[in-house]
Amino acid sequence: MTKHLRNVTLLLALALSFGACNKDRLQVDPVNQVLSSTYYQTELHVSEALIGAYDPVGWTMAYGQWISPVMFGEIRSDNANAGGDPSNNDQPGWQEFDDFTETNVNTVLHPLYRRSYIGINRVNSLLNNTDTSDPELSSDAVQVYLAEAKFLRAFYHFELFRHFGPIPVVTDELAPDVVDLERNTLSEVMLQIISDCEDAAELLPTLSAPGQEGRATKGAALALMGKAYLYWADLSNDDAAKFDAAASALQEVVDLGVYELVDDLGSLYTQGSRNTTEAVFEIQHNPLYQSDWGWFEGIDGNGMIQLCGIRGLCAEHPTYEAGWGFMAVTEGLYNHFLDDDHYRRDVAIASEATLEQDMIDAGLSCDPIIDATQNNPIDYTGYFQVKYQNFKAFAGTNVNGGNEHLTKAQNTHYIRYADVLLMLAEALLRGSSDNVGEAMYYVDIVRERAAGPGNNQDSYRTSSQLMVDEGWSMEEVIWYERRSELACEGDRWTDLVRSGRAESGLFVGDGDKESNFNLDHLWLPIALEETVLASGITTYPDASLFD
Repeated sequence: MTKHLRNVTLLLALALSFGACNKDRLQVDPVNQVLSSTYYQTELHVSEALIGAYDPVGWTMAYGQWISPVMFGEIRSDNANAGGDPSNNDQPGWQEFDDFTETNVNTVLHPLYRRSYIGINRVNSLLNNTDTSDPELSSDAVQVYLAEAKFLRAFYHFELFRHFGPIPVVTDELAPDVVDLERNTLSEVMLQIISDCEDAAELLPTLSAPGQEGRATKGAALALMGKAYLYWADLSNDDAAKFDAAASALQEVVDLGVYELVDDLGSLYTQGSRNTTEAVFEIQHNPLYQSDWGWFEGIDGNGMIQLCGIRGLCAEHPTYEAGWGFMAVTEGLYNHFLDDDHYRRDVAIASEATLEQDMIDAGLSCDPIIDATQNNPIDYTGYFQVKYQNFKAFAGTNVNGGNEHLTKAQNTHYIRYADVLLMLAEALLRGSSDNVGEAMYYVDIVRERAAGPGNNQDSYRTSSQLMVDEGWSMEEVIWYERRSELACEGDRWTDLVRSGRAESGLFVGDGDKESNFNLDHLWLPIALEETVLASGITTYPDASLFD
């Protein structure tokens, strides 16, 4: 989404008083100032402020640190390790996340935390200062803008929760000296997220207007509400009524009838694929702004493309450019896929063997295909994520200038329709009716597509067959599907945490993770910079907040 507000800053008025000065000489009109108290006068003003509120959604860097939630959800889990250069200390904050050694002075914590609260503050400024009784601000368009703002407030609170657990809920503008914040309870956080999503869904359009892709829609609000209910149910001792509420919201997304799975799963991750029929909420990145290292929050590209590209890849590879080797896929994730699920595996993960085959198919050669000496020897496995890969085709797309590493503009899949179907299946299964049949139906839609392009109705194993062949329960089928379908997309860690499956046994063979993990690591600590100022905020969430 184009950033219209790069040079617009909302400032508080500064009151000056000098006892012995001539007051007339001090009466000057503000220059290059826009006051929040007087800014929201027209529909255009509200629209511009809304674009500013969207802006942090797309940040992959902030305050000098990489902050991709996709990276966090994978590196923290058994799907990936930090990777990077041979030092095993490349981007120390991320190495700490990987090894469960972070403390409250970890360098990535504060940028992660600030990103969402900056977004929340921009939303609250818009909501609190837009007077819809003013004829200039009573249009249907303004009502939709306010609904989008509520969706964004829900999004930012949900992202904070996924990283830090129950956090302070903020629904008003805060003056700089307001530091008497405390963590809210799980229920209070989720109620606010759900309330904002409900309000948003009532007014948001079913589809974005052409050219406005990536903005909040009714389906996005309902899907986020369903996801919030799912987390709340899981963390409330498997509350069946909350699973029922999740199923209701997610069923509404399905019933909108505007989403469908693309035929070829792999097509979602090709360079240039954007905002398909499967995109329920997709974070937009574009190469047109002159993104550079001088302004981290101004990067419009997807920073993780270069960061998580294949380190040490030979220059002759026909499709991929070498990257910096982060989010190194574990052998455990590669081996997770069943023998008849290799198409879906290969959409998510490349191996040295598949990269070599690419060379053969192109009539090229190089030896070695990967220079492993350039990689982190602790984390290197010879497996690489390819859902957010560093395509050679990105070269030259930064037509307006900017750093070529920061302008690679593949969108981030935040909620795909496949995720909605799997969440709906889970909610139906774990709700009060224990609806196994409907859960199977929705999982099988995902499984049929996973077998490859075309009609696979007669050639894939259904959920029922998996349960018989593998000896799994239906819940285990869903867990298998979520890890397989959403591999390398950032949901793995929070799926483990919410469902009570995050434990050291997941990391057998990974010495640091296995030995360091304890239950404190379910949630990140809030940074010391925050708790020093706001002494009421605890570093970690107390167990009482989850009651």
